[in-house]
Amino acid sequence: MEEGGGRRWARVCAFFVKNYRKKWALDLAGIAGFDRVRTKFIQELRHKEFLTVKLLNLTNFSLEALLLFCLLHGGSLLNHISVASFHVVMADHALMVADTSHAIVDHSLVIGQEFPDVETCRRTLKDIAIALHFDLRIVKSDRSRFIAKCSKEGCPWRVHVAKCPGVPTFSIRTLNGKHTCEGVRNLHHQQASVGWVARSVEARIRDNPQYKPKEILQDIRDQHGVAVSYMQAWRGKERSMAALHGTFEEGYRLLPAYCEQIRKNNPGSVASVFATGQENCFQRLFFSYRASIYGFITACRPLLELDKAELKGKYLGTLLCAAAVDADDALFPLAIAIVDVESDENWMWFMSELRKLLGVNTENMPRLTILSERQRGIVDAVETHFPSAFHGFCLRYVSENFRDTFKNTKLVNIFWNAVYALTTVEFESKIAEMIEISQEVIQWFQLFPPQLWAVAYFEGVRYGHFTLGVTEMLYNWALECHELPIVQMMEHIRNQLATWFNDRREMGMRWTSILVPSAEKRISEAIADAHCYQVLRANEVEFEIVSTERTNIVDIRSRVCSCRRWQLYGLPCAHAAAALISCGQNAHLFAEPCFTVGSYRETYSQMIHPIPDKSVWNELGEGADGGAAKLDILIRPPKIRRPPGRPKKKVLRVENLKRPKRVVQCGRCHLLGHSQKKCTMPI
Repeated sequence: MEEGGGRRWARVCAFFVKNYRKKWALDLAGIAGFDRVRTKFIQELRHKEFLTVKLLNLTNFSLEALLLFCLLHGGSLLNHISVASFHVVMADHALMVADTSHAIVDHSLVIGQEFPDVETCRRTLKDIAIALHFDLRIVKSDRSRFIAKCSKEGCPWRVHVAKCPGVPTFSIRTLNGKHTCEGVRNLHHQQASVGWVARSVEARIRDNPQYKPKEILQDIRDQHGVAVSYMQAWRGKERSMAALHGTFEEGYRLLPAYCEQIRKNNPGSVASVFATGQENCFQRLFFSYRASIYGFITACRPLLELDKAELKGKYLGTLLCAAAVDADDALFPLAIAIVDVESDENWMWFMSELRKLLGVNTENMPRLTILSERQRGIVDAVETHFPSAFHGFCLRYVSENFRDTFKNTKLVNIFWNAVYALTTVEFESKIAEMIEISQEVIQWFQLFPPQLWAVAYFEGVRYGHFTLGVTEMLYNWALECHELPIVQMMEHIRNQLATWFNDRREMGMRWTSILVPSAEKRISEAIADAHCYQVLRANEVEFEIVSTERTNIVDIRSRVCSCRRWQLYGLPCAHAAAALISCGQNAHLFAEPCFTVGSYRETYSQMIHPIPDKSVWNELGEGADGGAAKLDILIRPPKIRRPPGRPKKKVLRVENLKRPKRVVQCGRCHLLGHSQKKCTMPI
């Protein structure tokens, strides 16, 4: 080291030693982007007993602090830290960092300082003790005074706070702000209680309810230099969540009042809650907004998806949903229910409520196509309340069962070709190919009849929808809301529905085409393919479309094509497009009305209105409509509670259902599963 540099190090050491003996505080700042390095630095300085740490959450270390650390530790940290240019100001024998871009938190106390109440005083002193790393001992705390001192024997730090006469405020009467003790030398601090953790993370949890305890304890260690246990972090989060959103028990108690607010602020909506037993334990909740009911009946295609999602909250439960599909193939939730447990009885009740909802709001019940996993309870409920509906399998469920049963790549690919076969002849040929590979396919078809999933045999109109899109939506809701009470969960769902309605309403008003974009794209593809066909006109409405593969008959009045694609998807196929173009018609005008921009706008024409704050609700009052629980009945949580331990995460597997995977076949040995380049057979 050069001579000038050596003299500078000596002056720095002398400065710190001199001020250490007088116990002047040093204002330290953090390192932007290097929280862990900052914490390690603070710990090392604290263990060397050279200073008392006052602040940890600023942006740049003071130059003297860095020089001292490098003197003690060989300067190795300089390889990791970029020191910004700033100057050090000496004022009142204290070392301060001049930085106007970041606010410095003031932890000083002065005589005459006032607090709104004794609780605020207690919390403020606790925060100061944690920030300055000394233990606080409360000598006296009552309605009129609060006395605290440093817990170290012989340390003179002491504060006396008393109530001001005639007003509820408290003020500092006497104060000895000097410390002669070494403070807390480890990361654990007695004042870092569960309540302090809850207050520290409240703002973060308000923005992110999924804030994990592991992240909480790490952030507290980085920001405050204090180590808390996982259980402290978990309990702190629970307490903060209860302060922000209320308790789970309070959520069930508020359900009747919340349902009344839905009906009051969204006239025509359905919202009812049911309790069971002498203790009035929660059993069922059903709600559907008038905007969703009107949009489905007026403009959506007659297609419903049924599915459920398990809730992982304190009292568990199951989320049930019936969702439609709008003109642009986006999911459109119609009715939602929360039940204490998934059962055949609860599915029967849910479908009965759905039947009443549709029956009240329409004179002619449309003949629905319903898709689900066809569990026994769902099948019985659909047959009871919607006997004329076409009830089909979700193709994801069927395909996963087929794949897991046979574990044969070639068989699975033939299965996909059979699924999308438009005619029975084509379907039967694919079935014959599968039977040649495995005779067990015949038994599998007895468990999953093709009439319930195959395009060629299913009698309902699915408009190209073969899987349950509602599954992913429910899974996301259950994941986002499992930390929230039931009323807050309903509010989260309502907010998301209101956002969807508003965004899609604005998007629909910007469209100028006849059909929605997804339908426009498919019509354009059909028109492009139509140019390779030869059109022979039989009469005004019937056409013969000739291609190299086959000949198809198109009837533009009945909107029927012998390939069946027009009937199954609701949009003119390439054969129909060729016939319409040949007679000067606009193919876009022959799509089903549910695909038009006008229908899309009508779907989202109604609004979902907000619910006022719970402080203005009537928790006690008149009874609810529809046989639901009355407002003067106290609904308690269900008997079932979440078991101890970490809940298992369900991995949602979404397959590509558009086309089958390509099977590689060797060009030399003609076996499947490898290419000629990787063939191991001898030449």
